[in-house]
Amino acid sequence: MAPSITASDIAANLHEVRSRLRRAAAIASREPGDIKLVAVSKTHPVEAVRQAMNAGQTVFGENRVQEAQSKFPELRAGGASFELHLIGPLQSNKTRDAVALFDVIHTLDRPSLAEALMREADRAGRCPALYVQVNTGEEEQKAGLPPHEALAFVDRCRDEWKLKIDGLMCIPPVEDQPAPHFALLAKLARQAGLKELSMGMSGDFEAAIALGATCVRIGSAIFGERARPA
Repeated sequence: MAPSITASDIAANLHEVRSRLRRAAAIASREPGDIKLVAVSKTHPVEAVRQAMNAGQTVFGENRVQEAQSKFPELRAGGASFELHLIGPLQSNKTRDAVALFDVIHTLDRPSLAEALMREADRAGRCPALYVQVNTGEEEQKAGLPPHEALAFVDRCRDEWKLKIDGLMCIPPVEDQPAPHFALLAKLARQAGLKELSMGMSGDFEAAIALGATCVRIGSAIFGERARPA
């Protein structure tokens, strides 16, 4: 289990992360308002999400559809207003639930999922904003398209499945310097005519902002260490 964290800890952590974001934006001659802070609440309880909301946070990220379903419908039913991002892999058989719950999906990475999203968007009459995940390190164990396939896949999403693609996402290899991966993702986004870049986490989001991130995904720097199974 993760160490307990208090409401005041979460508020202080959010204040610090926002300050770091503003400093990084200033160094990059960017507007802080152009960079969305996604508080990654995966494995943390709904009460931690409430505490972050009380501290003014309105954008959250979850890795799993089922876990998000255990937290966010309850909050929405209670009147909370927020934006919810899916930042973990999406199974095609969870597409209906994902389209109903999430505002943004960061992990579109294969034709079968694109087809499932197209069908569900047609059925539901809505579609979350979609980012294509790029496996910039070409790691066998990691989801995402290899960089040399990303542009053709974006084109197929637009032309074949009639999906609006908003941006690209990546998770650099842990052992690599992240900046070259962020620079590669930014280059691919320019080539695809995409404005949104989901890149950067707690340990490297300043580097991501320097290279054009419009969405940073911050978990442990806000909520503390991730909860582990007992």
